Amino acid sequence: MKKILAVIAAALMAFTMVSCGGKKSGGTKVGVSMPTKDLQRWNQDGANMKAQLEKAGYVVDLQYANNDIATQVSQIENMITSNCKVLVIASIDGSALKNALDGARKKQIPVIAYDRLIMNSNAVTYYATFDNYKVGTIQGNYLVDHLNLNTRSADDPAYIEFFTGSPDDNNINFFFGGAMDILKPYLEKGVLVCRSGQTEKAQCATLNWSTEEAQKRMENLITSNGYGPRGTRLDAVYSSNDSCAMGITNALINAGYNKSNFPIITGQDCDIVSVKNMIAGTQAMSVFKDTRTLAEKVVGMVDAILKGTKPEINDTKTYDNGTGVIPSYLCEPVFGDINNYKSLLIDSGYYKAEQL
Repeated sequence: MKKILAVIAAALMAFTMVSCGGKKSGGTKVGVSMPTKDLQRWNQDGANMKAQLEKAGYVVDLQYANNDIATQVSQIENMITSNCKVLVIASIDGSALKNALDGARKKQIPVIAYDRLIMNSNAVTYYATFDNYKVGTIQGNYLVDHLNLNTRSADDPAYIEFFTGSPDDNNINFFFGGAMDILKPYLEKGVLVCRSGQTEKAQCATLNWSTEEAQKRMENLITSNGYGPRGTRLDAVYSSNDSCAMGITNALINAGYNKSNFPIITGQDCDIVSVKNMIAGTQAMSVFKDTRTLAEKVVGMVDAILKGTKPEINDTKTYDNGTGVIPSYLCEPVFGDINNYKSLLIDSGYYKAEQL
């Protein structure tokens, strides 16, 4: 009798554990591929994604590829063979994953492109990102306002240089394109002047969004144009993101600029170092993209896909990856600067005050 009761008790315990654990997904495995741990934002994106997916009951295979395409391809192939039911991928090079993702398509594994659109692959099911064109227009409009471009004339222009991100990242088409749509009319009127003449995307690109590469290019621009507090005037540097902005800032500090005369520097991501630079007066602004929101939307997509329902989508026109328009969800970006960073980043719980 005791043996029978023990068996019943064990069976009840096992039933309870099964019914309480993984109740949403039954332990379904989701693969998450991030480009690198070297940039703060990808660490945050990966951590937010993993936490929210696990909270929803999924098993998460999170991999970072150290900005190496071959590594990312290998990691994705392993996720496909290890029975992942959905793949969430932030690509290093949006054009380099077609062959790897052909395997996902053959196994009918849905693929969500995360933040960076994966190009030329019909395996991509959905795209989740921020409104990247709006990121550029926010940066452009900030420069218009803070350089007083609407009240200037060609006799008293503002002087600017331009930096954008990696040429293999499709997002720079939207960041840089949005900013230039705002600023180009002022360049054409001579109200805004780029002394180097480097205003084309290819001229302004920064491989791998590298801080070091941005610093080298800014140092070359300083030397070739004579920029400096006592030299040729430089009023602003457009930077598509914070990792480039950090390199630009380093070069300008080394050239003798300080808080009292620092050019206006734009950025994106509100990385801790850049927020500290805003507080110090060496970076004017950064576009805030709350990765918690993006992670939440992606978890919702995963949930809907695995339950056989349609995910929430708010854009079906903008993002064509070469095989057709990819249904997308675009989150809203906002800008942060010295006037609002506390409410935007600290009061919201994104950072703790002591981190800044």
